[in-house]
Amino acid sequence: MNHYVVVNGRKLRKGYTTGSCAAAAAQAATRMLVTGVPLESIEIEVPAGIKLRLAVDNVTIQPDWAMCSVRKDGGDDPDVTTGLDVFAKVSFAAHARVDICAGEGVGIVTKPGLGIAVGEPAINPVPRRMILDAVRTELPPGQGVEVTIFIPGGKEVAEKTFNPRLGIEGGLSILGTTGIVEPMSEEALKEALILKVKVLAASGCKQAVLVPGKYGEKFATTKLGLPHEMVVISSNFIGFLLDSCLEQGFEDLLIVGHIGKLIKIAGGIFHTHSRVADARMEILSAFASLHGADRDTIAQLLDCPTSDAALDIIRERGLEGVYQYVAERVSARCRQRLQGRVRVGTIVYAGKGSLLAMDTAGKQLWEEFLHV
Repeated sequence: MNHYVVVNGRKLRKGYTTGSCAAAAAQAATRMLVTGVPLESIEIEVPAGIKLRLAVDNVTIQPDWAMCSVRKDGGDDPDVTTGLDVFAKVSFAAHARVDICAGEGVGIVTKPGLGIAVGEPAINPVPRRMILDAVRTELPPGQGVEVTIFIPGGKEVAEKTFNPRLGIEGGLSILGTTGIVEPMSEEALKEALILKVKVLAASGCKQAVLVPGKYGEKFATTKLGLPHEMVVISSNFIGFLLDSCLEQGFEDLLIVGHIGKLIKIAGGIFHTHSRVADARMEILSAFASLHGADRDTIAQLLDCPTSDAALDIIRERGLEGVYQYVAERVSARCRQRLQGRVRVGTIVYAGKGSLLAMDTAGKQLWEEFLHV
């Protein structure tokens, strides 16, 4: 692909989704099954309105079935599926339907809430429609086929994705709403993050533990003993996840995170990436001043390169009470964003897992969640 996007001043190449690969492979295999003529490439138009000409590999044509693959290219996005071959095997059927099946490396949905029925292949609605439309354009009237999508190595790669915690077992999801991969797209990441919220809501659970990342997840599950299935990673989009939880009817949220992230939320920052807002030391210094820090201490705090470095100064000056204040402020800010409709508690840690503070609601929710 020769389509690009500029992200943070960098020119990055766009790619195409596993859904585009599956649709292209399915259309090529169907055409070869009907005509008996091998193909080297196939042109498809994706929902974004872009036409792609994709190379077709691993071609096999038999009287009753045909098979080929299209290699996934995520462009300059750090996509774990880039380089995988997405196969489609299309077989004639006695009926007039187009049936889509999951083969090796394509996951099966085991929990509700993903917009796909439990027991069905993890092929999202847009890619499913793309595959159906692509296949039908190549079939004579009244002819049905069975389309099997499979991805060698997909099961192993799926372990590096959100799939296992979403209840997608045995392989990857066939994804994509536009057919195009936008490098480092925030919208794509948000789409992945919100799936866990939807799965929890669909299971009837109205409580969740929100953590910024993997370290927070590990602290919540190993140090605090919280159920892994309740933990939702927010990445830098805590505000977006809070809004999503409100929309899904959640009643109780426990925020667990490193002080370097939570100090931003305590200051009312709900997108915590450093390029968006990095006022950690300013907020921490303001809180420290309320707890008796003098001018020299505040100057040292403002000079700290990391929040962990600031903790040494806070300990030396006997200002540890600031951590409790941070926890209370985080909960207050989140409750305010949630219009007071959700109970929120906060637990703050530092370093490699040392507990700093929890507010009253955080302690209550922690004890309740241990018995969920």
